[in-house]
Amino acid sequence: MPAPPPDARSFLAEVVSIERCGDDGVLLSLRPDVQLPRIRASRFFMLRREDGRSPAIPRPFSIYRQTAERLEFLIKILGRGTRALASAPIGLRIRALGPLGNGWPTLDGRGPPWVLLAGGVGSAPFWMGIEQALEGMDGAPRASREDVVYLHGAARAGLLYDLEAFRALGVRVFAATDDGSRGHRGNVLGLLRELWSKGELPDRVRLLACGPERMLEAVSALALERGLECWLSLETLMGCGVGICNGCPIPTRSEGARGAWPNAKCCVEGPVFRADEIDLRALVNPASNAAAPARL
Repeated sequence: MPAPPPDARSFLAEVVSIERCGDDGVLLSLRPDVQLPRIRASRFFMLRREDGRSPAIPRPFSIYRQTAERLEFLIKILGRGTRALASAPIGLRIRALGPLGNGWPTLDGRGPPWVLLAGGVGSAPFWMGIEQALEGMDGAPRASREDVVYLHGAARAGLLYDLEAFRALGVRVFAATDDGSRGHRGNVLGLLRELWSKGELPDRVRLLACGPERMLEAVSALALERGLECWLSLETLMGCGVGICNGCPIPTRSEGARGAWPNAKCCVEGPVFRADEIDLRALVNPASNAAAPARL
């Protein structure tokens, strides 16, 4: 039975700073009351205020950056929970639970280039992912800056969160916007195909993607069609974050490594899955697959 990771804990963290980021986001910086080890990129924390301003159910957020004393989160303001965090006064202590879930695979320098696809606030797990790829993790050889390519797509330029911070990492960065206000006009998949057609990327790459489910389903289909290694970090809504409430089931592929059970719990078996392990078609368009396993 999947269980929460052994290093997860509940603790309080002081709000150190809140900075605007893009048209509708903030960077929330917290100082934990406990010492945390180095966290793998794309793991997440459940956060909430305890002064009655937040909903009773905390909200999940990927770790954006980590320093010796701070945790930083990129938060898109959507509803009551995110508004409460974005408006927290400096010095307030917030309840945090984590680190939870798994994270990106080790981004080593041994194989084809890594191409990172972010959709909107799906950029959140990638800054640390790039940092860890360039530094090396778990004893793996470091990836070169030439072999890490970051593609960020959004509806408009103001939703390309913290793009210059990614450029400062020294990797190749490309942008796409639906309205053409910055970079490629169109979505991030169109940008990827354009880079292939121009010869700026080799045919064989390794893909990481985080963003809306429809985008991830398209990335998954592309990877399976081309036989590319691909990992997806899901933005699924969660209730508990520790596998108890069964509120975040993801349909699995019967032929995949998780096919022995019709659903995987995103919070404890994800949020990162290999593309060939899960089937997002039923989430994007449930009516298109009558045989898809029912969501719990």
